[in-house]
Amino acid sequence: MNIILFGPPGAGKGTQSKYLVKVTNGIQVSTGEMLREEIKKETDIGKLIINDMNYGKFVDDKIVNELIKRIIFDPQKKNKLIFDGYPRSLTQAKNLDLLLKDSNQKIDIIFFLNVNKDTIVKRIEKRKSIENRSDDELNTILRRYDTYMQTTEPVLQFYSKNSNFHEIDGSLEIDQITRKIDTFINV
Repeated sequence: MNIILFGPPGAGKGTQSKYLVKVTNGIQVSTGEMLREEIKKETDIGKLIINDMNYGKFVDDKIVNELIKRIIFDPQKKNKLIFDGYPRSLTQAKNLDLLLKDSNQKIDIIFFLNVNKDTIVKRIEKRKSIENRSDDELNTILRRYDTYMQTTEPVLQFYSKNSNFHEIDGSLEIDQITRKIDTFINV
């Protein structure tokens, strides 16, 4: 089963995708974690993207799409993908469709965790005190949220027409969101 979880930064995608990994025996595909790992390893990609991430900008689609392609074509991960925060742009959504088609896969369920800006700010400030992530500064949070909402609106329109698309109130408590997700994945 391949699943997409998308929503603004701090919506709870990581938490819910970790849960989905457990109940579906899937593999979390977090572009944020992949990009942070590239930065940590000081790879060429990491050096290209560090400034974009720290200033709340989206990393170039070509870079993200190449990282995603490696995962999709890994035979051990076929039909086990839990996309956490990808796609973030219409270009990425169309790229994902093509890659999945080329690898004889499809998206089974799409979840949009819809959360307002005030809730996001509170959550990310709390997360910052726990995880100390460099991309969790208040100004960065606000830029990331605004950028996300502008860039992702076309993705929302692209997927919301599908019968497997489900919008969930991401301001609910974690266990309430999880129960809503459970109703769609039949665990």
